[in-house]
Amino acid sequence: MAENNKQPASRRAAAGGGGPMGNMGKPVDKPKDFKGTAKKLLRTMGDHKVAIIFVLIFAIMSTAFAIVGPKILGMATTKLFEGIMGMISGTSTGVDFDYIGMILIILVCLYVVSATFNYLQGYIMANVSMKITHKLRERIFNKIHKMPISYYDKKSHGEVLSHLTNDVDAISQSLSSSITQIITSVVMLIGIAIMMFTISWQITLVTLLIIPVSLLVLMFIMKRSQKQFTAQQRDIGNINGVVEEMYGNHMLVKAFNGEEKARSKFDKHNSELYKSAWKSQFLSGIMMPIMMFIGNISYVVVCVMGGAYAAAGRIAVGDIQAFIQYVRQFTQPIAQVANIGNVLQQTMAAAERVFGFLEEPEEEPDSADVKAPKKAQGAVEFKDVHFGYDSQKEIIHNFSLNVAPGQKIAIVGPTGAGKTTLVKLLMRFYDVNSGEILVDGVNIKDYKRESLRKNFGMVLQDAWLYNDTIGNNIKYGNTDATEAELLGASEAAQVDHFVRTLPDGYNMVLNEESSNISAGERQLLTIARALLTNPKIMILDEATSSVDTRTELLIQTAMENLIKNRTSFIIAHRLSTIRNADVILVLNEGDVVEQGTHEALLKKKGFYAELYNSQFKQGVVLEDE
Repeated sequence: MAENNKQPASRRAAAGGGGPMGNMGKPVDKPKDFKGTAKKLLRTMGDHKVAIIFVLIFAIMSTAFAIVGPKILGMATTKLFEGIMGMISGTSTGVDFDYIGMILIILVCLYVVSATFNYLQGYIMANVSMKITHKLRERIFNKIHKMPISYYDKKSHGEVLSHLTNDVDAISQSLSSSITQIITSVVMLIGIAIMMFTISWQITLVTLLIIPVSLLVLMFIMKRSQKQFTAQQRDIGNINGVVEEMYGNHMLVKAFNGEEKARSKFDKHNSELYKSAWKSQFLSGIMMPIMMFIGNISYVVVCVMGGAYAAAGRIAVGDIQAFIQYVRQFTQPIAQVANIGNVLQQTMAAAERVFGFLEEPEEEPDSADVKAPKKAQGAVEFKDVHFGYDSQKEIIHNFSLNVAPGQKIAIVGPTGAGKTTLVKLLMRFYDVNSGEILVDGVNIKDYKRESLRKNFGMVLQDAWLYNDTIGNNIKYGNTDATEAELLGASEAAQVDHFVRTLPDGYNMVLNEESSNISAGERQLLTIARALLTNPKIMILDEATSSVDTRTELLIQTAMENLIKNRTSFIIAHRLSTIRNADVILVLNEGDVVEQGTHEALLKKKGFYAELYNSQFKQGVVLEDE
């Protein structure tokens, strides 16, 4: 697999966010095809259209009821003002508290209804967004198993993982909040504008003239802050990279006295981060005060004009109070819409990556007329096989080999010679460009992949185990195995003795990285797992170079038990371990340059002899070993 070269989550995290304007001013990850991605997302939401319609209705009604509130409250203020003025002038007996009380009851009812609708739309939308993201994660996970191995050879693990985590989370958060926020913000802008016009169209027009000014100021600051947020993200990535690099290799840093160099490198990136973070946070922080300053100007205008109009009897005092409330509320949805624009861009970029992954070409389906699966006898034949990962660059040239059941085939050669490629072709992780690979005389393309792979056992150089009990790890390829079969495979793999010395034995749970057992013990467990599946063909990628001599002997004994009476293909790293192979294939640059037994190849004094000699001290007489 391609090495995971993506930045870790800490490095990818958004740089800014401390400013009062939230996401405003942050660099936006923009989609390449906004409209196309939006259509795909809407189609995904299609199964929940009834619920979404209710969400839209509830969001509109919640906002509408909230907008009416200040106007009605203004009526109470007017009545209170008239009562007090009447008492002063002697034209009335006092304030009509019954009328004001009724207004307050109506207001409470309005806000309760508004809050209820708001709760309902939030509840429904949260449910819809969780169902959609659950379905997306399910589709992505299913897609992962349908993708050809070639896809994962080109993509990092982190990139695929980010589709299931970061990208789907971004979609989920946007669906649960941004959609309803867009609706409420737009309805609030329109509703407030209408209510303001009903009070005084002259004051409303003057107030609305301030909006372009605030937007221009907003855009001016955002344009400059965005550059600083981008720089801040870059600098955070750099500083995290230095920390991870140094602490991930802390022993080597100390061994080579690299502390000062590491500190100097850290200080340089830390200073750069300080400058970009200070500028970005400052620019982000002044947005709200500037918006409040512009808003306060509009309040002054409303008070001056409202006072003049009230004195002339053209407007009620309560309407001035309502108008001021509307002006205060009017700037909020403007800021929200600007913020949501950024969020939507990021959401569509995430959705574009998700749909792009879901639309990737899948592994070529099995043949429609597949032959009935049968237990393999272990005969394997390569006939004139040609293959290249790139169609323009062939790495396996006209390869032919006939393997009888039970034979032990060793594959040796320098790095990049094509050793692992032969195994991938045999397991049908890739299909040959031309030629055939036969198992028991049947072309592997005529088998279902699942049926074909059931006849193979595999022990790789990287001992993969997962977070579960030791027993379940051994039974991974044969979950129906009995306790007796489990113990039999464990004993043959030299596992049983060390497992019984562990806490809880076979019920001991391995941690996520299986670091609570040694590397050699992990390798023995993978051999036990392969033995329990009882295949007729074994593929082994030897992995004894990083273990002690005693464990290596245990692994060698386990491997001998594993390949007994089975056809086996062994990718050999230590040539001393494959002297008794029936056939040794010597690969170089995709060609089988030599083949034969160990003794015959040494006597030939060719490429194999050179490889073998290179692993031993000069002067050793290899033929006598």
